[in-house]
Amino acid sequence: MLRPSLLIVSLICVLTMGLSACDKGGKSAGMSEADKKSKAAAERPLQVTAEDLLTIRSNALASGPVITGSIQPERRADLRAEVSAIVLQVLKENGETVKKGDLLVRLDDTSIRDLMTSAEAASRAALQNFDQAERQFQRLKTLRTSGMTSTQQLEDAEIRRNNAQSDLVAAKARTVQARQQLERTLVRAPFDGIVSERKVSNGDTAQIGKELVKVIDPTSMRFQGLVSADKINKVKPGQTVGFRINGYEQEFTGKVKRVDPAANVTTRQVEVMVEFADSANQPRVSGLYAEGRIEAGSTQSLTIANAALIRDGDKASAWRVKDGELKKVSVVIGERDPRRGDYALRSGLLDGDKIIANPMSTLKDGQKVQLVASAGTTAAAPAQPAIKAIVATEPAAGK
Repeated sequence: MLRPSLLIVSLICVLTMGLSACDKGGKSAGMSEADKKSKAAAERPLQVTAEDLLTIRSNALASGPVITGSIQPERRADLRAEVSAIVLQVLKENGETVKKGDLLVRLDDTSIRDLMTSAEAASRAALQNFDQAERQFQRLKTLRTSGMTSTQQLEDAEIRRNNAQSDLVAAKARTVQARQQLERTLVRAPFDGIVSERKVSNGDTAQIGKELVKVIDPTSMRFQGLVSADKINKVKPGQTVGFRINGYEQEFTGKVKRVDPAANVTTRQVEVMVEFADSANQPRVSGLYAEGRIEAGSTQSLTIANAALIRDGDKASAWRVKDGELKKVSVVIGERDPRRGDYALRSGLLDGDKIIANPMSTLKDGQKVQLVASAGTTAAAPAQPAIKAIVATEPAAGK
């Protein structure tokens, strides 16, 4: 038989062990199924392939002045009214393709046609007067050789002949002018292109000089940019330019074609014309904003891809894989290479470091990483979709 003191001690030990077991059981029972899966997934290593990793390397980084501007066509025409008339018909709308000589706008030609009819009639009358004066002069000239007319009569006939000839020339000029005015009531396309802007509608009054329609050649696009005057000494014709256009994801390449010899008096910037290196691969829309850099030189620097960066305001970081673990590393980046879109790496990573190419928001600092073979590297491997991001294998429910 136990003594009372030993019995009390034994009861206390049993109660303590029971409470501890209950506490552990309560905590385990309090975890949801999702928390259990998340905890189990976090304990498993992340599987990555060689395609999911990038190696930090030193590359040639293009350097040079920044150029900003817009895409403009080299061939464009602002068609304006050359006569004062009413707009009868506009045959083309914005965006329609036109061929050289196609009729775009028709103006009222009633008054001009009347003027041309009057000028043609005056020209015919002047021609008849000239013919009659010429015949009279030739008759008197013949009679003068035989002494049957005076010298004064011959001179008078010659003067009348010359005056009739001057009237005929003036009448023909008025006829030509009236015909030209009549032709100007028909506004035609000066070259093959596209109607970019229609300025008038049927019934409008077109005064001389009023804009009617604009036509551009979409195959003659160029980058019309501006460069700061303090950097213009580095710009020369023939230099390569890498730039991006608003609305297009791809990177465009061109060459400096011309540098304006005068700076803008207000902005102190110099206009630089850049032609596309590939004329077949250029936008067909004018006025788009573009920004790039003229490759005046190049320097060697560590670079990092834009897709591998994690942005947080002005700060940037990347996920480094080292010794089988993930580590979030803060990095300092510099200028962007206009050719590839990579950034110069100032600090944070070293040459040869491996980083995650396309990081996901589920990555955690200190996670284990397991390098696996990518799909298709071995014929015996079962078919599976290509992995472009980090994949964490979750345990099946109930296991």
